[in-house]
Amino acid sequence: MSTNYAIEKRDFVRVHTDIPVRYKFLSKSVPIEAEGVYEGTTSNLSGSGLLLCGKIPGMSWIPGLLMGEILIGVNLLLPNVDVPIKALTRVSWFEAFEKGSEKCGIGLRFREIAKEHQDEILRYIIKAQITR
Repeated sequence: MSTNYAIEKRDFVRVHTDIPVRYKFLSKSVPIEAEGVYEGTTSNLSGSGLLLCGKIPGMSWIPGLLMGEILIGVNLLLPNVDVPIKALTRVSWFEAFEKGSEKCGIGLRFREIAKEHQDEILRYIIKAQITR
């Protein structure tokens, strides 16, 4: 039996790293009742996105997040960088998580990021690859 699997292609190298992230849910079309800033960490990072380990306000938010009705504004606190890296992201996928779990893995793709912030991420990734 032959099965064809699509080969996962990436535009950027991904590095496994644990970086603090502050994030906020944003939407123009869906009322956001959960105001405030959340805190989480990355599990991995690339020039095109990150895997965020953090909380979502509730399971009912998953469809809006996956359909792009709710975006996530992130501030990455890279080591040795004075200014937080700011980006607007869209949820690409969720990792499976246990029912009742406080945190989940959220695959985020950068939708808007300043070139200088993306360059800072790429410098961080290169340094991380060299020091492995």
